[in-house]
Amino acid sequence: MKALIIVDVQNDFLPGGALAVAEGDQIIPIVNGIQAKFDFIVATQDWHPEDHGSFAINHPDKNVGDFVDLNGVNQILWPVHCVQGSFGAEFHADLNQDNWQAIFRKGTNPKVDSYSGFFDNNRQGDTGLSKFLKDQGVQEIFVCGLAEDYCVKFTVLDGLAEGFDVYLILDATRAVNIHPDDFSKAMIEMENAGATITHSDSI
Repeated sequence: MKALIIVDVQNDFLPGGALAVAEGDQIIPIVNGIQAKFDFIVATQDWHPEDHGSFAINHPDKNVGDFVDLNGVNQILWPVHCVQGSFGAEFHADLNQDNWQAIFRKGTNPKVDSYSGFFDNNRQGDTGLSKFLKDQGVQEIFVCGLAEDYCVKFTVLDGLAEGFDVYLILDATRAVNIHPDDFSKAMIEMENAGATITHSDSI
C-alpha cells in the first residue's frame, strides 16, 4: 500500500509568510492534483509554542541565521513561525484537505526543533507517524511539500530509516535555499540515501 505525505504546506512557509519559501505556492495545484492518485493521505504541520528555542527572538544576543546549541543539536535560528493557533500555522486555504486520514503536528517541544514528520531533531520525540503508517499496511510513501531542504528532506531520510520505500515528488516541493544550491544538494542526499526521485505526472 502507498501513502502520500504532505509536509507543512502552511501559510508561514508560503509567499507573504514569516518564513516564506520562494514559489512555495506554486506546488499547491500540483499537490491537489496528485491527491486523487492516493487512497491514503496524511499531512504534517509545524506547531510551535511561542517560546520555541529555534526562534531567534528567544535568544536576545542572537539573530536569524545564527546557530545555538539546542538540547544537544546545532540549531539554526529562524524567525517566529507556525505558532500554535496562529494564521501562519494554518494550512493554505487552497490546499485540499478533504481526504486526509490524519495530521501529525511537530515542533511542539520548545527545547528541540522537529524538521521530520517522524521524529524531532535529536530523535527523542516520536510523532507516531511511522507506527500509524505501518499499522495501515503502508509500505511505500510519496513525499511532497515544504521545504525540500529541511522538513521534506528529513521526512524522506527518516522514512527510509524506518524501512519504507520512499519517493520524493520533485515538482511538488520547493527549497528554502539559504545557499543557492541547497535544493540540488538535498535532492542528491536523499537519492544517495535510497529515495527514488519522481514527478507528479509519473505517479
